[in-house]
Amino acid sequence: MAMTAPLYSLQLNRRMPAVPILLFLLAMLAFASPGSANEPVKLYMPDAPPLTLQNYTGGHGMVGDVTLAALARSGHPVQIVTEPWARAQMTVASGHNLLIIPLSRTPDREDNYTWISPIMPLERAFFSMDEPVSSFDEARQHYSRIGVGLGTAQLEILRREGFRENQITQLKLGENPAHLLALGRIDAWFTGIPEAIYIWGKSVHREQKLHRSPPLARTDLYLACSKDCDPQLVEELRKAVETLDQDGTSLRLQHTYMPQSPAR
Repeated sequence: MAMTAPLYSLQLNRRMPAVPILLFLLAMLAFASPGSANEPVKLYMPDAPPLTLQNYTGGHGMVGDVTLAALARSGHPVQIVTEPWARAQMTVASGHNLLIIPLSRTPDREDNYTWISPIMPLERAFFSMDEPVSSFDEARQHYSRIGVGLGTAQLEILRREGFRENQITQLKLGENPAHLLALGRIDAWFTGIPEAIYIWGKSVHREQKLHRSPPLARTDLYLACSKDCDPQLVEELRKAVETLDQDGTSLRLQHTYMPQSPAR
C-alpha cells in the first residue's frame, strides 16, 4: 500500500509538538529548488516508532522527520510507500532511485544499497522481565526465546553472535513485543533502545518493571537508496543531511520524540 501525498501536503498537515520545528520545515519548503516540480521520489518507510511513524499527526519520527526535512531542503517531493519491512528492503535494493529508512548499515546489506548518509546511531539491548544479562554470552545461556523484528538488523546481529535459530522468535509487523514479553511468551526482546522504551511506555504493562541490559550493539541508521541510484540525487541529499546536522536541526527534530526510560 502506498501513500502518494507529496511532501508539501505531508508537512502542511502536520502538527509538530515544537512549533519552531514546524516553522523550520515549512521554511525549507519555501526554499525548495525548481526540481520540486519533478516526479516524487519514493521513500520506503515502515511504522517503527519512534524512529519512523506512518499515521501520527505530530510528525514522522526521529529518522523520518530528518529525512523529510532533507528532501524538502533539496527540493524533492516524496511519496511514502508502506510495505512489509523485509519486502521493502528487497524492492529498494533491486529498484532504481528508491529511498529507504531507517536502514542499519550491516555487513550483509553493504553491497545491496547506495548508502547516502547516516541519520542517527542506534544502540540495542536485551529487555526482559527478570534480571538483565550483561553480555551476548550470558544471553545465549540464559534465554530460550528472544523476540526480534522480522527483517531487522537485530536478527543479523544475533546470528552473527552465534545464537541458535531455535532461540530466535521473529516478530511480524503488528505483533506486540511488550505484550509477548509481559505474558512470558518470549524470554527477552532484543531491539533498539528508543523503540523498546517507546512501545513499553504505551503498553498496558507499563507499570511493571522492565529490565534492560547494557547496550550491546550499535549501528548507524541510514538514509539509503537503491544500488542503481542517481549520483546527483545522492549528493543533494547527502549535503542536505549534512547541513541539518551542522545547524543542529537533526538533534532538535530527534529530541522531540526522545522517550524517558522506564527500564533499568
